[in-house]
Amino acid sequence: MGSDTDRHFIERMHWDQVARRIGDGAVAILPIGAASKQHGFHLPLNTDRIQAEWLAGRMAERIDALIWPTLTYGHYPAFVEYAGSNSLSISTFEALVREIAGQILGGGCRKLLVLNTGISTLAPVDRALARLDSTRIRHLWIHEGPRYPRIARQLAEQSHGSHADELETSLMLALAPHLVDMTRAEASPTLEQETPGALTPSDPHSPNYSRSGSYGDPMRATAAKGEALLAAMLEDLQEQAAAFIAQDPSEHRPAAVQSVL
Repeated sequence: MGSDTDRHFIERMHWDQVARRIGDGAVAILPIGAASKQHGFHLPLNTDRIQAEWLAGRMAERIDALIWPTLTYGHYPAFVEYAGSNSLSISTFEALVREIAGQILGGGCRKLLVLNTGISTLAPVDRALARLDSTRIRHLWIHEGPRYPRIARQLAEQSHGSHADELETSLMLALAPHLVDMTRAEASPTLEQETPGALTPSDPHSPNYSRSGSYGDPMRATAAKGEALLAAMLEDLQEQAAAFIAQDPSEHRPAAVQSVL
């Protein structure tokens, strides 16, 4: 017997079941979350994927949506010096997002939510989706919204961070504690740039040196912080999704019929 979430992930369904759900008006979710991107010594390479699929699953339960298979490869150039980390070119990634999103809409889904866990993927996804019907598609970033940034500022003790840091490690302690090895968590040096370029594990003299691959201080992470962050993040995402789904496309559509591609 499958779990209740099986009715949301199309990869666990039969095609005729998917067709019926689309015919009934189900909204689609396309998660974007890396499965081969370093996350320090203490988190697995599929950290982004775990977050993307958990959030998509919770959102789908609320709005009864269909979840497409996660895009696990993307444009992540800051991490390629670390073993196992892959990054597509911007042009390849944009084409991938545009074609998949276009096919989802072309297949009859009335609306599509693209759920993005990355940072370097934000601009490419925006460009990829700009050529599609904007009344039927919404790009959601997991750190966007009024609640998550406020809670993050209240909880953070680290002086800097944005990757495999205090906040992301806290999220994983709440989501999948069995995959977090806090004995190996290691803070990064205070880098010279507030937002570093490509991190490096091999050049201690580089302004972007991080032996572990973390950017921030994961040693300050706790499951309690993660639970508060997840609750705020999910509430932000659900609010944005509900507002988008409630919109009437005819209110925004110009006189000429827009093409999906």
